[in-house]
Amino acid sequence: MSDVKDISTTGGRIVAWLDMHLVDHGAIRAVYNNFYDLGGGMYRSSQPSPAQIRKYQQKFGLKSIINLRGAHGYGSYALEREACEKLGVALHDVKLYSRTPPEIEEVHAMDDLFKTIEYPALLHCKSGADRAGLGAALYRILHLGHRVEDAMAELDWVYGHFKSAKTGVLDFFFATYVARNAKSPIGFLEWVDTEYNRLELHARFREEGWASLIVDKVLHRE
Repeated sequence: MSDVKDISTTGGRIVAWLDMHLVDHGAIRAVYNNFYDLGGGMYRSSQPSPAQIRKYQQKFGLKSIINLRGAHGYGSYALEREACEKLGVALHDVKLYSRTPPEIEEVHAMDDLFKTIEYPALLHCKSGADRAGLGAALYRILHLGHRVEDAMAELDWVYGHFKSAKTGVLDFFFATYVARNAKSPIGFLEWVDTEYNRLELHARFREEGWASLIVDKVLHRE
């Protein structure tokens, strides 16, 4: 994590704060944090600022945060990590991706986290749309026991997710399981472990170029 911003000095803190708001689009998230309750003590959102983390802890008793961006060099991460340390909130860094199907190991890593973290908890990515949608769907499937068909609602335009863009590969991942399960019942994790072929599934996915252009070039999603 050598690229994490140094906020041990006043100058470094100012640079990190400006980077969070101007480069990492935190100014937008300060107004709208894409925050939703998933049930069972889990919430989803976009990248929270230190002030928002304090707010969520005071309001919901937040004990854990799952950062789906992984450790990164934006000022928002250094400030988030510091805020969690000061507030006693456990920060778990797990890097998921929005334009490729999840690795088998990533699915199991999320399952393990859902089983072991302290609740109430928050999971987030940058914008709260794609990776947060994937994480939220996995939470509902693996931890709450919801049907995959129902959990797929976490990947929706309401959150800023575009099914027709490259990010639609996440929908395609779940839809592929639903289609397989309709032929003969198979558990989601059993399918992931025994039949899921990530590279083959990705090769079958086709996105619409105009929608991907909006997501990649206009919204600057990760």
